[in-house]
Amino acid sequence: MSMPKLNGDQTKKVILSGMGFVFLLYAYSNFFLGPLNRSRTTMLTKMKATQEKLDRSKDDLSKAASLEKSAKNATTRFAAFKALNPEGAPIAWFPPRMKTFFANQQIDKAGVRLENTTALKEPELATWTNYTWIIDLPQADYAALGKALSQLENSEPLLAIRKLNIRGSAEQQQFQQVTITAANCIPKQ
Repeated sequence: MSMPKLNGDQTKKVILSGMGFVFLLYAYSNFFLGPLNRSRTTMLTKMKATQEKLDRSKDDLSKAASLEKSAKNATTRFAAFKALNPEGAPIAWFPPRMKTFFANQQIDKAGVRLENTTALKEPELATWTNYTWIIDLPQADYAALGKALSQLENSEPLLAIRKLNIRGSAEQQQFQQVTITAANCIPKQ
C-alpha cells in the first residue's frame, strides 16, 4: 500500500497540527509540570526539615525523661544524705557517733576533735560545710582497724579519709596507735 499524497491545504494542516502539538508539549511542560516539580521539590525539602526537627524533638524528649529520672534520683539521694546528719551542731553529735562506731568495732578509747571547717566553693553546695576531723585511736588491733575503716567508709557516704597515720606501740606490739584525718560534708544549720 502506498501512501496517498497530500495536497497543499492538507500539508499546511499537518504542519500546523505538528506545531500545535509541539507548542502544547512546551506549554504543558513549562506551565504545568515545571511549577508542579518545583512545588514537589520544595515540599520534599520542607518534609525533610520537619522530619529532622521531629527526630531532634524525640531525642530531646528522651533526654528530658532521662534528666527527670536522674533529678528524682539525685533528690532522693540528697534527702538521704541530709537525713544522715542529725539536727544540731556537728561538734555535738559527730564525736560521740565516731566513738560509738569504733567501740562497736572493738576499738576502745577513740578520741575525736575538730581540726577545721571550710565552706564549699561550688554554688550548688553553698549550704554545706566541709568539716575536717582528727580521730585518735591509741590502741587498735591491725585486723580490727582494717575492718573498721572499710565499714566506716561504707556506712558514712559523706565521710572521706584524707590521711591515715599508723604507728607501732613499743609496749604492746599487737596494738597500733592510729591517727585518722577525715573530712565530711554537713549541711549548715
